[in-house]
Amino acid sequence: MTSRDLFATRFYAGDLADPGLLPELKEACLALADEDMAGRRWSRAHGYRGYTSYASLNDLPDRDPRFGDLVRHLNRHVAAFAKDCAFDLGGRRLKLDSLWVNVLKPGGTHSGHIHPHSVVSGTVYVAVPPGAGALKLEDPRLPLMMAAPPRTPDAPESLRTFVYAEPKPGTIFLWESWLRHEVVPGTQKGDRISISFNYRV
Repeated sequence: MTSRDLFATRFYAGDLADPGLLPELKEACLALADEDMAGRRWSRAHGYRGYTSYASLNDLPDRDPRFGDLVRHLNRHVAAFAKDCAFDLGGRRLKLDSLWVNVLKPGGTHSGHIHPHSVVSGTVYVAVPPGAGALKLEDPRLPLMMAAPPRTPDAPESLRTFVYAEPKPGTIFLWESWLRHEVVPGTQKGDRISISFNYRV
């Protein structure tokens, strides 16, 4: 008798491979956090511990060439991930739909969510102080498991209910946009700075 894995959930981990761009992105992110009053108001109103441009700015690659440089890197990574997922795009490429900055203060979190209306989502990590919260990924079958028992502590990663992905500066994580994920609380002393994005057909 044999058993095999079915219905794989792909998760991509890459590297920006442009260390000179990281300090420039950090400077750009912190400048937005200082200057974007609408984003700061939205963050306060929605209990976001820090700053996000998610609801205030939708033109970052056009606004600042440093974000434009980042997008050129992301396009290559997303194309590789789409190939790994065996997407049939009919000769088309996935296209950037949105991109936003996150400056998360110590103790800050981002509760579980998905990214509707997109195909691939991801985050590039600009600053990850020691103790910064990991990205927590949830088994998409969880709502259907009903009476399933919990997994053993030594279960292989592909069988775990939750997987915690620990980034470092320059890490790029990609996943299909329906995959539920969250940022867990961190104990870091500095800001956890990241840039998140969505791609669509």
